[in-house]
Amino acid sequence: MGSHQSKGGGRSSPIVYGTEAIMRRKEHGSCSTGVQGGLRFGCDAKTADRICCFNRHYAEHSGYFRSTSWVKQVREAGEVTYYDSVAGTPLFVAPRGRSFDTFLRETKSHGWPSFRDEEVVWENVRILPGGEAVSTTGTHLGHNIPDSKGNRYCINLVSIAGRPQTKSPS
Repeated sequence: MGSHQSKGGGRSSPIVYGTEAIMRRKEHGSCSTGVQGGLRFGCDAKTADRICCFNRHYAEHSGYFRSTSWVKQVREAGEVTYYDSVAGTPLFVAPRGRSFDTFLRETKSHGWPSFRDEEVVWENVRILPGGEAVSTTGTHLGHNIPDSKGNRYCINLVSIAGRPQTKSPS
């Protein structure tokens, strides 16, 4: 799987596509385990587990991020890395190539954190046929819903509220 041409306007897109095999049934829905304890931003673990591991089409409610400490915690932080709520791998880094206010305006307008191509950590994210955004380990993230500016990844905050995975000592 590699980068492919986008369908609109002939522009090159960095999207890395995946197959349905990523979301095959595992020990915990589409995931090997449940979500991490102590999710960031005050995200609810029960909601996160349902959205991340037992879901292919639905999302946290629109504007869910407003009920968390997310904006307060990241507003002045510069680029923030968002981690898989199950695996702890980096998935997005934002804002990148735009201001936080622009990132937040777009997020508020659509109801979910909205990332752009340059903010995706393609090593760990795949787009499936139909536009579903998933982690390479099977966590449901959201969907790619392109707009006039290009690819827009509309992502559940509960899916990206994880903590970095810790390396075990050698």
